[in-house]
Amino acid sequence: MPRRKPVPQPSAQARRSIASLAARLMAEDGIADYGQAKRKAVRSLGLGEGAALPGNDEVEAELRAYQSLYQEDEMRERLQSMRAAALTAMDVLVPFRPCLTGAVLDGTAGRYAGIELDLFADSAKDVEIFLLSRNLDYEPEEPRRHGPDSPETLLRLDWQGLPLVLAVYPLVAERVSPRSRRARAGAVAALLEGDA
Repeated sequence: MPRRKPVPQPSAQARRSIASLAARLMAEDGIADYGQAKRKAVRSLGLGEGAALPGNDEVEAELRAYQSLYQEDEMRERLQSMRAAALTAMDVLVPFRPCLTGAVLDGTAGRYAGIELDLFADSAKDVEIFLLSRNLDYEPEEPRRHGPDSPETLLRLDWQGLPLVLAVYPLVAERVSPRSRRARAGAVAALLEGDA
């Protein structure tokens, strides 16, 4: 059986270049998905598809550096208004034990970022009925991935002029497969105090 050639590992400089360009794409072009940003960066840099990609943590570090250099004042104001809007949405959605996740929580929300909330309900229909009863228009969307730790559905809506994405999980998911970065309303309020 012929031996497969090992895929050449990019140098540390190539990994950093990929992470840096992916971060710029996320900050300037509104790409929210780390994987998509890394793949686009690899293509833009002319590296082969077999190139080993930097980790999300490497891209996040570059994103924070980029934002602090080029978007610091804008970022601070945007992050504060997005966290305040998230908190008001969490107050309305309290029956579904909302948690803030994503870029608004971790402080990397770029110009095109939306607020991401995880909700927990007996059924996604319960959340939809709740929204309709409050005259809140939404658009349902199928999750990109399906699995035990994936949401049942995604609901997109406009909240105080900002995009809001509700990921609806079954009640058991709150205990069984917690995401690493989730914050309840009290933690979001503390973040807002820190932002002020």
